Amino acid sequence: MPEGPEIRRAADELAAALTGERIEKILFAFAALKRYESEMIGARVQQVSSRGKAILNRLDNGLTIYSHNQLYGRWQILPAGPYPESTRQLRLAIHTDSQMALLYSASDITVLDSVALQGHPYLIKLGPELLEPSVTLDEIKDRFNQKQFQRRGLLGLLQDQQFISGMGNYLCCEVLHLSKIWPERRLIDLTTDERDTLVENCLKLTRQSYQTAGVTNHLQHAEQLQFEGKTFEESRFLLYRRAGEPCYQCGGTIVKAKFCGRMGYVCPTCQIQTVKR
Repeated sequence: MPEGPEIRRAADELAAALTGERIEKILFAFAALKRYESEMIGARVQQVSSRGKAILNRLDNGLTIYSHNQLYGRWQILPAGPYPESTRQLRLAIHTDSQMALLYSASDITVLDSVALQGHPYLIKLGPELLEPSVTLDEIKDRFNQKQFQRRGLLGLLQDQQFISGMGNYLCCEVLHLSKIWPERRLIDLTTDERDTLVENCLKLTRQSYQTAGVTNHLQHAEQLQFEGKTFEESRFLLYRRAGEPCYQCGGTIVKAKFCGRMGYVCPTCQIQTVKR
């Protein structure tokens, strides 16, 4: 599933294509939304933004198109013209004079007025947004200190968008590795220094991934690996998708296993395994 950085980059691309543009035609695949098509023709896109793993297209007529990519959803921006051949199902098409924004495969799409937007059940439950520039390190530290989150395994907790918003499986694995913390530990198990390090790395790697199109490895090391002939995918991660390969830090073997009910990656040598019960 795309994580916060990928969704934010998709929103950026949509914003560049659609902001300020007049909608010439719009098509919804779902029958319940077709009644909005005529209302949206002639409206202009005021803003495109992301929140958690959702994208919001705000129009100047007071309506907002909400979409959540879920596992398979994908936006594609193309010059105006016939739709491309695809094995994916087209769910939403927004046409301007010169371009079209096509959303494939997503099933969570709705149209919201201002009241519904403020009360949307997904949006109102989201935790602090790691990719929001106004969110500070102190705000995230306060979140990590709240009592209700203290006893949940970290690999699951960090992916809970109601705790903090923007991280998914690869970011959680990478952050915990960089922080040298075992994925089954809990916030209550951590020392103050470990907790502070974890908070800093959550912000650092999520924002780095957004800025670099998905690189969570040390940037100079990723560049060196690509110089040596590795592909982008082979060089982008510290340990994610690298099971059986040596850890860049200690040389130990990276392991893929289930932690907190989720598949993840660890270096058993680097990451502190102590788990208090």
